[in-house]
Amino acid sequence: MRPARLSRLWLGAGVIAVAIAFALGLALGPVNLPLSTVLDALAGNGNERDIAIVTQIRLPRVLLGLMVGAMLALAGGCFQGVFRNPLADPYLLGVAAGAGLGATVAIGMRSDQLLVPAAAFTGAIAAVIATYALGRGKNLILAGVAVSAFAAAVQTYLLQRNVDTIREVYSWLLGRLATNGYHEVKLLLPYAIVTSVVVLAMRRELDVLSVGDAEASGLGLHPQRSRMILLAAAALGTAAAVAVSGLIGFVGIVVPHIVRLLAGGSYRQILPLSLLFGAAFLALADLVARTLISPGELPIGVVTAFFGAPFFVLVLRTTKGVSL
Repeated sequence: MRPARLSRLWLGAGVIAVAIAFALGLALGPVNLPLSTVLDALAGNGNERDIAIVTQIRLPRVLLGLMVGAMLALAGGCFQGVFRNPLADPYLLGVAAGAGLGATVAIGMRSDQLLVPAAAFTGAIAAVIATYALGRGKNLILAGVAVSAFAAAVQTYLLQRNVDTIREVYSWLLGRLATNGYHEVKLLLPYAIVTSVVVLAMRRELDVLSVGDAEASGLGLHPQRSRMILLAAAALGTAAAVAVSGLIGFVGIVVPHIVRLLAGGSYRQILPLSLLFGAAFLALADLVARTLISPGELPIGVVTAFFGAPFFVLVLRTTKGVSL
């Protein structure tokens, strides 16, 4: 009974963390609002200014932060389970490099800003497909490194040919949760639902895969098929998140590791808790990004790197016998 009680305890903690991040994200900003005012605005009461601030500016941004954080942390936990490698993260299959190249092409062509997420998503998916084709299900990490290096080289060439777009491209690469109403939320939502349903439904299979392919096959599992489905779902969610938010690092490493330390090593707990705590972590990081130097704003990737980089170094120093 102890694991079940622990699961309920941490599940409740995750839900509370999301609720706190949601409430603070709506209440705090350049104009701080009492929670009573926030509730009134959500109900459509109060003055027009408060309603506009809460429902048209802050609510879509907070929702986007929750969804992006959930996707990156869930994908990170999934990749670590599939590769049995605690240093794996959502960008190892070339997703980040492909998305960056797609966004660079769109920005360099002076495309409409609404087309940049579509170009980033296309580039991310193309990079994942190339990684799968090169790795042929075996050396996926090395194939991802090769694809990332190629995409980065092409991106550097394009930036040199379009120097006037460097500032805008690097702003996207550092990560951002700036929203155009609910457009980005609607773009990400269907992919987030598909990724969450598939990965969470298969979380027990990750526990079985952790004992080895031979044992998993003996228990009636098809290891390669399960891995491909999990990788495809996690890559899809990551690509969609990167497309609407730019490159936000360390969420996929930091959150699953903290969950593993607190709640144990079973993926039946790691994955749902990573989704919840990842959502809360990024929403709070975005709150720091937009209030720390108000009225200015930090790139959210800088905030996550500030907290994530030292943690990554700690993990790297304490992890033995694992290599990418």
